[in-house]
Amino acid sequence: MDLLFQNRYKITAFSSYTQLFGTKNATIFSLFIVINRLFVAYVKKKQYLCGKILSVMKKTETEFTDLIRFVEQKDLVLEKEVCGFAVKGVDMTFPHVIILLCLRGYASALYDMKEEHVVKNMLSVIMPGHIMRPMDCSDDFAYMRVAISSEILVEVKNHILGHEYDVFHKSPNCQLTDVQAERVKALAEVLSAIAQHDMNELMLRRQMLQIQLAIAYEFIHYYRREEDKRWDKTKYVDVYNRFADLVVAHYKENRNVNYYAELLNYDQQYFTKLFRKVSGGVSPLEWIQQYVATQAKLLMDANPKQTVKETAYELGFPSTANFCRYFKRATGIYPQAYKENRPSSV
Repeated sequence: MDLLFQNRYKITAFSSYTQLFGTKNATIFSLFIVINRLFVAYVKKKQYLCGKILSVMKKTETEFTDLIRFVEQKDLVLEKEVCGFAVKGVDMTFPHVIILLCLRGYASALYDMKEEHVVKNMLSVIMPGHIMRPMDCSDDFAYMRVAISSEILVEVKNHILGHEYDVFHKSPNCQLTDVQAERVKALAEVLSAIAQHDMNELMLRRQMLQIQLAIAYEFIHYYRREEDKRWDKTKYVDVYNRFADLVVAHYKENRNVNYYAELLNYDQQYFTKLFRKVSGGVSPLEWIQQYVATQAKLLMDANPKQTVKETAYELGFPSTANFCRYFKRATGIYPQAYKENRPSSV
């Protein structure tokens, strides 16, 4: 009955248009109305989706801000099960060490602009300052996340361990067996139990955390031995990862390719050729530019009220103009245009 009424209404409306404008013009006018309604529906849907994306991004920013605060307060935070990615296709960087253990499902992400695939029982160690961009995951993807204060890890490295953490820079991922994954979970539980106490309850809390972290490191180092042997044989990939580490550490002071080539004991021309073989054609200069641009975007996203001049100063640029040219070269737009068109301004 409703459908019949609607059809009659449309016929009556069309007849009215015919009387007013003639058959040809009435047809054009009717099509215009249909297109107009479709356009309005599209705009409303786009506004809804933009609002939803913004809501997710704000929620993600809040979650990461809270996580950073908790890590700084407790030295270590354990989340036993995190389901899926809160947001995809967005670059993230973290001031502390993040350890992820895939519990089920699979996922893909870019780590320092290289694609990485994660499956069940894969352990990922993401070092401070490095960029991760979640790309895709299965519906059942879930992982355990441990966030560890970079400050306490430095203490562990300086006072307890005699070797470096370089193995985590060669590759963030390591495939574990079921038994090894269960042991890593158990180690994380012990670390979390210690971290939940304060100094008044546990006098030697920090020392206990350091010792337990050293033990956890030795376990993970042992589990990675075959993976590390494979990377040791891959000279080009090792150079790529060492370069990424150096850029993370020094990008505010120096953005010149020759500076990093010399630190790696390579001639700039040869280093560029070698680097392109691993990166799929991306030059080290382009890599540096993209990394710096990403850090700039993250700063502007996290501090919407921050001026372009303040962002330039924080990133170590000698002037605002210099920063604007650099950002434009890397992204195709100026920083102010990025700020005005970021999702929060929708």
